[in-house]
Amino acid sequence: MITTAAALKLKQFGISNPLITLADGTVLEVWDVVRVVPAKRLVCQGIWCGQLVYAKLFFGQGAAKYLARDKQGIELLLQANIATPPILFAGLSLDHQQHVLMLEAITSAKNAEVCWSELALDAPARIKLAEKLVLEVAAHHQAGLLQTDLYLKNFLLQMADSTDEQSARIFTLDGDGIRRLPRLFASGKQKQNLATLFSKMDALDDYRIPELYRLYCEHLGKQSSPLAEAEIWQLTQQVRRQVASSYADKKVFRTCTDVKVTKSFKSFVAVASTFDAKDFAVPTLDGALLDKNANFKNGNTCTVAKARLTDGDVVIKRYNIKGFWHGLSRALRMTRAAKSWANAYRLMISGILTPPPVALIEERWGCFRRRAYFVSAYVEAPDALQYFAQCISLQDKKAVAQNLAALFYKMYLLRFAHGDCKATNIKIVDGAPLLIDLDSMQAYSIHWLAAFWFKLQHIKDLKRLMKNWADDAEIQALLKQAFVQKYGEHGLSEQDNILIRAKIA
Repeated sequence: MITTAAALKLKQFGISNPLITLADGTVLEVWDVVRVVPAKRLVCQGIWCGQLVYAKLFFGQGAAKYLARDKQGIELLLQANIATPPILFAGLSLDHQQHVLMLEAITSAKNAEVCWSELALDAPARIKLAEKLVLEVAAHHQAGLLQTDLYLKNFLLQMADSTDEQSARIFTLDGDGIRRLPRLFASGKQKQNLATLFSKMDALDDYRIPELYRLYCEHLGKQSSPLAEAEIWQLTQQVRRQVASSYADKKVFRTCTDVKVTKSFKSFVAVASTFDAKDFAVPTLDGALLDKNANFKNGNTCTVAKARLTDGDVVIKRYNIKGFWHGLSRALRMTRAAKSWANAYRLMISGILTPPPVALIEERWGCFRRRAYFVSAYVEAPDALQYFAQCISLQDKKAVAQNLAALFYKMYLLRFAHGDCKATNIKIVDGAPLLIDLDSMQAYSIHWLAAFWFKLQHIKDLKRLMKNWADDAEIQALLKQAFVQKYGEHGLSEQDNILIRAKIA
C-alpha cells in the first residue's frame, strides 16, 4: 500500500495511480518515493513481478538520455565485477509518459552515510568502514572507472550479520555517475576522486588520511610517499570547502531536493522542501513578533521570537531596517538572514549540530534588499551557561567540556569562525553542543592570507568562549583540560600555538 506522502509526490509528476504498467505489460506497484529531483526524476520503492525493487522514473526531454547513461554506468560496473544492483527492466511505461529503470532491491542493507552516522561514537569501527570504502574506490580505479557523484549514500552495505558493518559486502549505486577514467591526467583524476571520498568523512578523522592513502596505494600496487600523502590531505581540504560552499552558498538559494525557492520583484522566499511557503507569509511572521513581552529579543536591528507555525515550534528572527541610511547601506549586500540560512546548511553538511533551517524570506524591490526573516526549528535545551550551572555530575561536566573542545577543534580544522561565542549561542542537547545565531559566522579559504586571518578569528572565538566562565574556576579548568587534550591529540595545531595565544594552555 502506497504512503500518503508518496502519493502526493507522484501527483506532482502527473501520476495518479501507483500501479504503473510498463511497455512489456508487467506492472510496477509503487509503495514509496525515496527521492525526488524536481521535474526530472523519481526514485521509488515497490513491487514488480512479485519481488522488491527500486525504480528510477525519468521525466522530461532528457529522460531517455539519463536512463541510457544510468544503464551504461551499471553495465560498466558489472563488466568490471564490481557489485551493483542488477537491472531488471529498462524502457518505457505503456503510456510512454515515463522512462523506467528497474533495479533489484538489496535486502538487509544500509547506505554508507547511515552506517557512518551510526558509528559517530565508535572511532575504530568508523575507520574500518573508511578502509572498506577506500578499497572499493581503489577497485573502481583499477577497473578504469570513476564514480563522479561520490557521496557515501552511493555505497550500500549488505550485512551478513545485521550488527556487523565490518563483514558487509559493498554495492556501488548510481550508474549515472559512473564514467570511464580518462587516459590523460588519469593520476590526477584518481587523486581528486579519492580526496572527494575523504572529504565526506568527519574532519576529526583527517589525521587518518595518510594511512588510508597508503592502503589505497597498496591495493593498486603503487608507492606512497610523505609528499603524496600531504598532497592528498591538502586536496581533501580543498574539495571539502568547494562542496560545502557550492551547497551552502549556491544550491540552497535555488530550487533543489532540499529547498523550494520562489522569486518575484518584491520578494525572495526559500523554504525547506518539507514545508509550504504559504505558512511563512510576511504578515504571519510579523504577527508572531507582535508580543514584545514574549519575544526573546526586541532590538533595533533584529527581533527574535518563538512561534508555533505549521506542525511545530520555530524561532523567527527578523532583521530590521533602522532608517533610510541603514537601509541604503544594506540594500545591495547579502542579508544577515541569508548568511544565517547559508551557514546553517554549511554546518549541517559539515556534521555540526545546528537547528534545522526552515525558511528565508527577503523583502525586495528589484535587486534592492530590505527587511529579511530567518526561520529555524526551535530546540528546547539549556544553553552552555545554564547547563554547567544546573549539572551536578562531574563526569557529565567533563563529557560536555570534551564535546565543546571537539566542536571547536572541528571548527578549527574546517576553518569556520562563529564570531559570537557567547554561552547563550551554544545549546547543550543530550550532552552535545548545538550552535545558534549564525549571522556572524564565516568560512575561510586555505589561502595563506585567509588562513592567517582565520587563526586570529578562531583565537577570538576561544577567548570569548572562556570569558563565559571567567568567574567559575572549576569549569575553566575542565574546559582548559579538554581543549589541551583535543588540540594536542594529533599534533595538527602545534605550529599555530592556538591555545597558547588564546591563553588556554
